[in-house]
Amino acid sequence: MKLQAQPINVVSILGSDYSIKAPEGQEQTLSQAVQMLNASLADTKRLYPTLIGDKLLVLAALNLCSKQIDLQREHQETLDRYQEQVSATVDVIARKLGDA
Repeated sequence: MKLQAQPINVVSILGSDYSIKAPEGQEQTLSQAVQMLNASLADTKRLYPTLIGDKLLVLAALNLCSKQIDLQREHQETLDRYQEQVSATVDVIARKLGDA
């Protein structure tokens, strides 16, 4: 059995290079994640120009996590709304079939 080595990707965050192995097919996701983190770091740096290093990184990560939590909450609310609509439609159909 031959194991394929995962490619090593070099990414730059806060001016430091990191060698990261991405699972096959996930290189694009890694690249997008790095771009998102770097954009969040730049936004956070604009808002808090005195922050550097770990403090900047932690605040940017917390902002990204907060956005993710908001998106998950919105997604769940949307799913709940759709489930209510589907249930209501099923009830209407069941009543119509019962009347027939």
